[in-house]
Amino acid sequence: MGSLMAVFFISITYLIIALTPLREYIPGYSSTALKKKATELSYKTDSLQQVIIMNDRYYGSIKKVLTGDVSSVDINRDSIINAVQLEASEVDLKPIAEDSILRQKVDKEDKYNLFESATSSTNFVLFPPVSGAISESYNTKDKHYAVDIVVAKDTPIKATADGVVIFAEWTASTGYVIILEHSQDLISIYKHCSALTKVQGDLVKSGEVIATAGNTGELSTGPHLHFELWNDGYPINPTNFIDFK
Repeated sequence: MGSLMAVFFISITYLIIALTPLREYIPGYSSTALKKKATELSYKTDSLQQVIIMNDRYYGSIKKVLTGDVSSVDINRDSIINAVQLEASEVDLKPIAEDSILRQKVDKEDKYNLFESATSSTNFVLFPPVSGAISESYNTKDKHYAVDIVVAKDTPIKATADGVVIFAEWTASTGYVIILEHSQDLISIYKHCSALTKVQGDLVKSGEVIATAGNTGELSTGPHLHFELWNDGYPINPTNFIDFK
Protein backbone atom coordinates (compact mmCIF):
# COMPACT_ATOMS: atom_id res chain seq x y z
CA MET A 1 0.00 0.00 0.00
CA GLY A 2 2.85 2.36 0.80
CA SER A 3 4.46 1.70 -2.57
CA LEU A 4 1.18 2.25 -4.40
CA MET A 5 0.59 5.52 -2.56
CA ALA A 6 4.12 6.69 -3.44
CA VAL A 7 3.62 5.84 -7.11
CA PHE A 8 0.25 7.62 -7.06
CA PHE A 9 1.62 10.84 -5.56
CA ILE A 10 4.63 10.81 -7.90
CA SER A 11 2.30 10.39 -10.91
CA ILE A 12 0.02 13.20 -9.73
CA THR A 13 3.04 15.49 -9.15
CA TYR A 14 4.42 14.72 -12.60
CA LEU A 15 1.09 15.42 -14.33
CA ILE A 16 0.68 18.70 -12.48
CA ILE A 17 4.17 19.82 -13.45
CA ALA A 18 3.93 18.61 -17.06
CA LEU A 19 0.42 19.83 -17.90
CA THR A 20 0.04 23.08 -15.94
CA PRO A 21 1.83 26.48 -15.96
CA LEU A 22 3.52 25.51 -12.68
CA ARG A 23 6.39 24.00 -14.68
CA GLU A 24 7.48 27.54 -15.62
CA TYR A 25 8.51 28.13 -12.00
CA ILE A 26 10.92 25.19 -12.06
CA PRO A 27 14.47 26.07 -13.20
CA GLY A 28 15.27 24.60 -16.59
CA TYR A 29 11.72 24.72 -17.97
CA SER A 30 10.45 27.39 -20.40
CA SER A 31 7.07 27.79 -22.02
CA THR A 32 6.37 28.25 -25.72
CA ALA A 33 4.75 31.62 -25.00
CA LEU A 34 7.89 32.87 -23.29
CA LYS A 35 10.05 31.70 -26.18
CA LYS A 36 7.74 33.47 -28.63
CA LYS A 37 7.87 36.72 -26.64
CA ALA A 38 11.65 36.50 -26.43
CA THR A 39 11.89 36.05 -30.21
CA GLU A 40 9.55 38.99 -30.84
CA LEU A 41 11.55 41.20 -28.48
CA SER A 42 14.74 40.23 -30.28
CA TYR A 43 13.23 41.25 -33.64
CA LYS A 44 11.96 44.55 -32.20
CA THR A 45 15.37 45.30 -30.69
CA ASP A 46 17.07 44.72 -34.02
CA SER A 47 14.52 46.94 -35.79
CA LEU A 48 15.01 49.73 -33.25
CA GLN A 49 18.77 49.54 -33.71
CA GLN A 50 18.33 49.95 -37.47
CA VAL A 51 16.04 52.95 -36.92
CA ILE A 52 18.57 54.53 -34.56
CA ILE A 53 21.35 54.05 -37.12
CA MET A 54 19.23 55.65 -39.89
CA ASN A 55 18.29 58.58 -37.61
CA ASP A 56 21.94 59.12 -36.68
CA ARG A 57 22.86 59.26 -40.37
CA TYR A 58 19.96 61.63 -41.10
CA TYR A 59 20.88 64.05 -38.28
CA GLY A 60 24.52 63.78 -39.32
CA SER A 61 23.56 65.01 -42.79
CA ILE A 62 21.59 67.92 -41.30
CA LYS A 63 24.60 68.79 -39.11
CA LYS A 64 26.83 68.95 -42.19
CA VAL A 65 24.33 71.27 -43.86
CA LEU A 66 24.25 73.56 -40.81
CA THR A 67 28.04 73.70 -40.50
CA GLY A 68 28.70 73.87 -44.26
CA ASP A 69 30.89 70.77 -44.11
CA VAL A 70 30.39 69.63 -47.71
CA SER A 71 32.82 68.74 -50.42
CA SER A 72 32.73 70.62 -53.72
CA VAL A 73 32.62 68.75 -57.01
CA ASP A 74 34.82 69.96 -59.85
CA ILE A 75 33.28 69.56 -63.32
CA ASN A 76 35.32 69.76 -66.49
CA ARG A 77 33.22 72.17 -68.50
CA ASP A 78 35.24 71.70 -71.70
CA SER A 79 34.78 67.93 -71.69
CA ILE A 80 31.01 68.33 -71.36
CA ILE A 81 30.87 70.82 -74.24
CA ASN A 82 33.02 68.57 -76.44
CA ALA A 83 30.79 65.58 -75.71
CA VAL A 84 27.67 67.55 -76.63
CA GLN A 85 29.27 68.79 -79.84
CA LEU A 86 30.24 65.28 -80.85
CA GLU A 87 26.73 64.00 -80.24
CA ALA A 88 25.15 66.96 -82.05
CA SER A 89 27.30 66.39 -85.14
CA GLU A 90 25.84 62.93 -85.56
CA VAL A 91 22.17 63.96 -85.73
CA ASP A 92 20.01 66.15 -87.92
CA LEU A 93 19.37 69.40 -86.05
CA LYS A 94 16.83 70.82 -88.46
CA PRO A 95 13.92 72.20 -86.35
CA ILE A 96 10.60 70.39 -86.57
CA ALA A 97 7.13 71.61 -85.70
CA GLU A 98 7.17 70.06 -82.21
CA ASP A 99 10.55 71.66 -81.51
CA SER A 100 9.25 75.10 -82.45
CA ILE A 101 6.27 74.69 -80.14
CA LEU A 102 8.55 73.63 -77.28
CA ARG A 103 10.83 76.63 -77.85
CA GLN A 104 7.87 79.00 -77.64
CA LYS A 105 6.71 77.33 -74.42
CA VAL A 106 10.13 77.62 -72.81
CA ASP A 107 10.41 81.29 -73.80
CA LYS A 108 7.14 82.06 -72.02
CA GLU A 109 8.07 80.26 -68.79
CA ASP A 110 8.50 82.23 -65.61
CA LYS A 111 12.14 83.13 -64.99
CA TYR A 112 12.06 81.84 -61.43
CA ASN A 113 10.48 78.40 -62.00
CA LEU A 114 12.78 75.89 -60.33
CA PHE A 115 11.37 72.60 -61.62
CA GLU A 116 8.80 71.54 -64.20
CA SER A 117 7.38 68.03 -64.44
CA ALA A 118 7.62 66.32 -67.80
CA THR A 119 4.11 64.93 -67.43
CA SER A 120 2.37 67.83 -65.77
CA SER A 121 1.87 71.51 -66.46
CA THR A 122 2.29 72.38 -62.75
CA ASN A 123 5.38 74.53 -62.10
CA PHE A 124 7.39 74.51 -58.88
CA VAL A 125 7.86 78.20 -58.00
CA LEU A 126 9.87 79.47 -55.03
CA PHE A 127 8.46 82.27 -52.88
CA PRO A 128 10.95 84.92 -51.61
CA PRO A 129 11.28 84.46 -47.83
CA VAL A 130 12.03 88.18 -47.37
CA SER A 131 12.67 91.22 -49.54
CA GLY A 132 15.82 93.27 -49.14
CA ALA A 133 19.36 93.98 -50.27
CA ILE A 134 21.88 91.14 -50.39
CA SER A 135 24.85 91.92 -48.14
CA GLU A 136 26.78 88.73 -48.93
CA SER A 137 26.25 86.61 -52.03
CA TYR A 138 26.50 82.89 -52.62
CA ASN A 139 30.19 81.94 -52.80
CA THR A 140 31.40 78.33 -52.98
CA LYS A 141 35.08 79.28 -52.65
CA ASP A 142 34.47 80.77 -49.20
CA LYS A 143 32.00 77.96 -48.38
CA HIS A 144 29.23 80.51 -48.05
CA TYR A 145 26.44 78.38 -49.49
CA ALA A 146 23.80 81.04 -48.93
CA VAL A 147 22.73 84.62 -49.45
CA ASP A 148 22.50 87.12 -46.60
CA ILE A 149 19.57 89.52 -46.97
CA VAL A 150 19.56 92.67 -44.85
CA VAL A 151 16.17 93.27 -43.23
CA ALA A 152 14.80 95.05 -40.17
CA LYS A 153 14.60 93.15 -36.91
CA ASP A 154 11.40 91.09 -36.46
CA THR A 155 10.64 91.15 -40.20
CA PRO A 156 8.38 88.16 -40.99
CA ILE A 157 10.22 85.29 -42.68
CA LYS A 158 8.05 83.23 -45.02
CA ALA A 159 8.33 79.67 -46.32
CA THR A 160 9.77 79.58 -49.82
CA ALA A 161 7.54 76.61 -50.78
CA ASP A 162 5.15 74.05 -49.34
CA GLY A 163 6.91 71.65 -47.02
CA VAL A 164 7.43 70.21 -43.55
CA VAL A 165 9.60 71.52 -40.70
CA ILE A 166 12.42 69.04 -40.04
CA PHE A 167 14.49 71.24 -37.69
CA ALA A 168 13.55 74.18 -35.48
CA GLU A 169 16.05 74.79 -32.69
CA TRP A 170 18.57 77.21 -31.19
CA THR A 171 22.24 76.88 -32.15
CA ALA A 172 25.13 78.78 -30.57
CA SER A 173 26.71 79.92 -33.85
CA THR A 174 23.62 80.70 -35.94
CA GLY A 175 20.93 81.47 -33.33
CA TYR A 176 17.42 80.28 -34.05
CA VAL A 177 17.41 78.05 -37.13
CA ILE A 178 14.51 76.50 -39.01
CA ILE A 179 14.85 73.98 -41.86
CA LEU A 180 12.08 72.98 -44.26
CA GLU A 181 11.94 69.92 -46.47
CA HIS A 182 10.06 70.37 -49.75
CA SER A 183 9.22 68.20 -52.73
CA GLN A 184 11.76 67.62 -55.51
CA ASP A 185 14.39 66.76 -52.81
CA LEU A 186 14.68 70.47 -51.95
CA ILE A 187 15.67 71.79 -48.50
CA SER A 188 15.54 75.45 -47.44
CA ILE A 189 17.39 76.81 -44.38
CA TYR A 190 16.73 80.04 -42.46
CA LYS A 191 19.32 81.17 -39.87
CA HIS A 192 19.85 83.98 -37.31
CA CYS A 193 16.10 84.32 -36.62
CA SER A 194 14.90 86.25 -33.59
CA ALA A 195 12.02 83.83 -33.00
CA LEU A 196 10.42 80.76 -34.58
CA THR A 197 6.68 80.39 -35.14
CA LYS A 198 6.79 76.73 -36.19
CA VAL A 199 8.06 73.56 -34.55
CA GLN A 200 9.48 70.33 -35.90
CA GLY A 201 6.85 68.29 -37.73
CA ASP A 202 4.62 71.23 -38.71
CA LEU A 203 3.32 71.39 -42.28
CA VAL A 204 3.68 74.82 -43.91
CA LYS A 205 2.40 76.42 -47.10
CA SER A 206 4.32 78.61 -49.50
CA GLY A 207 4.40 82.20 -48.20
CA GLU A 208 3.39 81.22 -44.66
CA VAL A 209 5.25 83.00 -41.84
CA ILE A 210 7.63 80.57 -40.13
CA ALA A 211 9.92 82.92 -38.16
CA THR A 212 11.00 86.53 -37.63
CA ALA A 213 14.34 88.00 -38.69
CA GLY A 214 16.92 88.87 -36.08
CA ASN A 215 20.55 89.06 -35.07
CA THR A 216 21.03 85.86 -33.06
CA GLY A 217 24.06 83.60 -32.95
CA GLU A 218 27.79 84.19 -32.65
CA LEU A 219 28.28 84.53 -36.43
CA SER A 220 25.72 87.30 -36.91
CA THR A 221 26.83 90.94 -37.18
CA GLY A 222 23.44 92.58 -37.67
CA PRO A 223 19.76 91.92 -38.37
CA HIS A 224 19.57 89.79 -41.52
CA LEU A 225 18.41 86.45 -42.93
CA HIS A 226 20.95 83.79 -43.86
CA PHE A 227 19.08 81.76 -46.50
CA GLU A 228 20.27 78.47 -48.05
CA LEU A 229 18.86 76.12 -50.69
CA TRP A 230 19.95 72.51 -51.05
CA ASN A 231 18.83 70.10 -53.76
CA ASP A 232 19.52 66.37 -53.48
CA GLY A 233 22.33 67.03 -50.98
CA TYR A 234 24.07 69.81 -52.97
CA PRO A 235 23.92 73.58 -52.37
CA ILE A 236 22.43 75.79 -55.07
CA ASN A 237 22.46 79.55 -55.56
CA PRO A 238 19.10 80.95 -54.36
CA THR A 239 19.41 84.06 -56.59
CA ASN A 240 19.11 81.82 -59.67
CA PHE A 241 15.50 81.09 -58.71
CA ILE A 242 14.34 83.86 -56.35
CA ASP A 243 14.19 87.64 -56.75
CA PHE A 244 14.83 89.12 -53.28
CA LYS A 245 14.22 92.75 -54.30
